[in-house]
Amino acid sequence: MQLERVVDEFAVYLTAERGFSPHTVRAYASDLRDLVAFAGESGVSTADELELEILRDWLWHGSNAGLAKSTLARRSAAARSLSLWLARTGVVGTDAGARLRAPKADKHLPRVLTRGQIDEILASLIARADTGDAIATRDLAIVELLYASALRVSEVTSLDTSSLDVSRMTVRVVGKGSKERVVPFGIPARRAIENWLLRRPTLTVDDTGALFVGARGARVGTRTVYQLIAGLLAELPGSGPSGPHTLRHTAATHLLDGGADLRSVQEMLGHASLGTTQLYTHVSAERLKESYRTAHPRA
Repeated sequence: MQLERVVDEFAVYLTAERGFSPHTVRAYASDLRDLVAFAGESGVSTADELELEILRDWLWHGSNAGLAKSTLARRSAAARSLSLWLARTGVVGTDAGARLRAPKADKHLPRVLTRGQIDEILASLIARADTGDAIATRDLAIVELLYASALRVSEVTSLDTSSLDVSRMTVRVVGKGSKERVVPFGIPARRAIENWLLRRPTLTVDDTGALFVGARGARVGTRTVYQLIAGLLAELPGSGPSGPHTLRHTAATHLLDGGADLRSVQEMLGHASLGTTQLYTHVSAERLKESYRTAHPRA
């Protein structure tokens, strides 16, 4: 089977059977098309010709080209997933990527906002929403929900009105791998959402059931939310990422700072591995040490 066809069919498999997000599928497909081009330069064009040495040479070439460790790790994961799928479906006899390794991605502590900074952001959004503008009311509801429930931006934009249980203050979310979970939110978020639902009919809403819509009534996209959050964070001191994931990091850290159980935070975030959630314990420890250094007279 030609490698170009293999990549196309593998992308369909990732979407239809594995439930990968469109973003992940695009990233894997892009990596694998680069692999196909690299293999073609060595005269390799079919799946049964794809051997471990080709995969290793591809990663080595990327490393020499200055690719980040995180990119190399993703490329390695894409190649291993492809080769495993080829072996399991009987397209090839052996799993060429079973012994493929890549440098571990560098781990950096995520950006976390202080409670004062969160209060400042929300105060500015409340002031805008108090003008009665529908979009400002929507923006407040989005940010309140992102922080209250530590949702991913893709999860927020994919919500329907039927996903909400306002009386119980919970939202039903479909996360990575099409796994469903029910996540709580607090009274301020409920108030913001209720105000938005009152304003929502003033827009020309498409009959999609989307919870958050734009001025023309279509479902809000992730880019719109990124731009909203980036604009809010640009006004605050501090460095690091400025997208919606910063609110997710902040919510998780504040939960642990407040004494929440690690397993409960894992379930709330939708992490498959507890090890992923444990990153936030390191963030909490760093925040504690920083507070100690600035506050203790004998630090």
